[in-house]
Amino acid sequence: MLKPTHISLYIALFQYWNFSRFRNPINISRDELMTISKINSRATYHKCLKNLHASGYIDYRPSYDPFTGSKVFMLDLTVEKPNPKQAVK
Repeated sequence: MLKPTHISLYIALFQYWNFSRFRNPINISRDELMTISKINSRATYHKCLKNLHASGYIDYRPSYDPFTGSKVFMLDLTVEKPNPKQAVK
C-alpha cells in the first residue's frame, strides 16, 4: 500500500528523471531527494525506496560507495489497451 511518503518520493524521483531528459538510469542523491520529498528520516526514506522497488515502480540499484550515487531506473507504468480491430473472433 502506497502512503503519502511513497508518492512524494516517487514524484521527486520523477523530477530527477525529467531533469535528465528521461534517460535511464538516473543517479540520485539521498540528501537532495529527502529535501525535495520532505522526508526527514533516513529510515523512512530507505523504507519507501525499497517499497517502491519491491512494488515494481522503480528499479533501485544501491551504491555502497559514498562518492558514487545510487542508480534508479524509472520503469514504464503504462498499460497498453487492446486494439479492438485485432480482437480474436
